[in-house]
Amino acid sequence: MSSPTDFRFGVNMVVPHSRDEWVHKCRRAEQLGYDVIGVADHLGMAPPFPALVLAAENTERVRLNTFVLNVPFYNPVLLAREVAGTDRFVQGRLELGLGAGYVRAEFDTAGIPFGSGASRVEYVEQTVRTLCDLFADPGFGPQPARPGGPPLLIGGWGDRMLTLAARYASVVALTGAAATTAGGLRLAGPAEIDERVGFVRAALGERAAEVELNILVQSVVPAGKRAEFLDRYASAVAPEVLAAVDELPTVLLGGPREIADRLRANRERFGFGYITVLEPDMDTFAPVIAEFR
Repeated sequence: MSSPTDFRFGVNMVVPHSRDEWVHKCRRAEQLGYDVIGVADHLGMAPPFPALVLAAENTERVRLNTFVLNVPFYNPVLLAREVAGTDRFVQGRLELGLGAGYVRAEFDTAGIPFGSGASRVEYVEQTVRTLCDLFADPGFGPQPARPGGPPLLIGGWGDRMLTLAARYASVVALTGAAATTAGGLRLAGPAEIDERVGFVRAALGERAAEVELNILVQSVVPAGKRAEFLDRYASAVAPEVLAAVDELPTVLLGGPREIADRLRANRERFGFGYITVLEPDMDTFAPVIAEFR
């Protein structure tokens, strides 16, 4: 967990590769200074648990997380076995990220009912309770590397999911985007993010000082490519959100020092000390990490 003066930086791997390519990019992430290697959980991407075990075998210090598991895809008891075994194989470096899923097409492909947002969140809570119960049971095997299991990162945006995260998680990951009824995402503006952070802090209560807030950065835009970025997203992002792009914690524009200053300002305003970028931005963001070391 980051201290009040430190950040944690993660990279979420989203591109499936051969074994050798996977090993290379995990080693490179560690060399570039990332603190966490994450694996997304979508159809067409690498299977999270084998990928994290392989990452652990080829790195030394980074933590490893599922960012985030599509929980409705998993039986809770079988998931407990996967989590505990993986945590043991990676020697306690696992951070378990959980989410409710939002891509309707993936549910359809897997033959799993998409259900309502409320029903998916209810299933996540049932799963969390099952994991906690099993990890506290000395008769359950395999046992995770740490008593009680790995720390939980729970990601979401709506009231139900953020309330659940505030109750159980060590890290509350705000997506910075709201799920639509069609099973997609809508990028949120700074005022909406302010409101969501306030909601989380109120839900956390006395736990607020001990729980990290994470934000997933959707794009890192180098200096000189600002106009190109704005043109590309003009039709995909609401005009009022695009107009406030310099305030968005989900989009980082500028050179390394400028972005580092923006991260400090975002932490002051929103409380985000744990920053995750997507794999395509891994190299672009690396000089920003160097500004903090």
